[in-house]
Amino acid sequence: MDWTFILEHVPDYLGGAWVTLRFGLYGVGCSMAVGLLCCLFRFFRVPVLRVIARVYVELSRNTPLLVQLFFLYAGLPRVGVKLSAEACAVIGLTFLGGGYMAEAFRSGLDSVEKAQKEAGECLGLKGSQVIRYVLLPQAAATAAPALFANVIFLIKETSMFSVLAMMDLMNVADTLRTGGGRTIEVLFMLVVAYLVILLPVSAAATLVERRLRYAGFGH
Repeated sequence: MDWTFILEHVPDYLGGAWVTLRFGLYGVGCSMAVGLLCCLFRFFRVPVLRVIARVYVELSRNTPLLVQLFFLYAGLPRVGVKLSAEACAVIGLTFLGGGYMAEAFRSGLDSVEKAQKEAGECLGLKGSQVIRYVLLPQAAATAAPALFANVIFLIKETSMFSVLAMMDLMNVADTLRTGGGRTIEVLFMLVVAYLVILLPVSAAATLVERRLRYAGFGH
């Protein structure tokens, strides 16, 4: 193990980690928003939109992110739509993640007893208030493990961004490997970088789930 090589290239990995984390979090945030909307469309059987949401969920979950990125980056320009690599990364991750988030939210909503909704209505809450104050808090608590699992999955999927020529962690590692031939050192640094990013997310998931359990949610 050449520790001198590793120390020399720490700044390269820091730059790649920032790209991975920044665009990964953009995609995760947008995925949650899209997933929640699709879940609500399907759960409340909104005409037309629930069908569109169902088709989208099946399409997003059954096509690889690599194919989706190639379609956005290389396919759309053929019909006159050209997006930047960064835009393709966020849109692709959102398209993939939205389907998984929708299913996680749906499982949470399905676990909430019908009596909870009826109780909210008896208290005089409007439909939107029942959703916001009664259904979603309980659904999110139940869905928390699946949501955090999806977050970790999506951040790992950012390794596909390298096909867009973005200098993310995977692209940095591949450049250093092909340029210097230090395969062991490069892979070691890559593993450490992903662990540094993902271990705090995993720890946060455990903490949130524990607090929700103590608060009486998600039983």
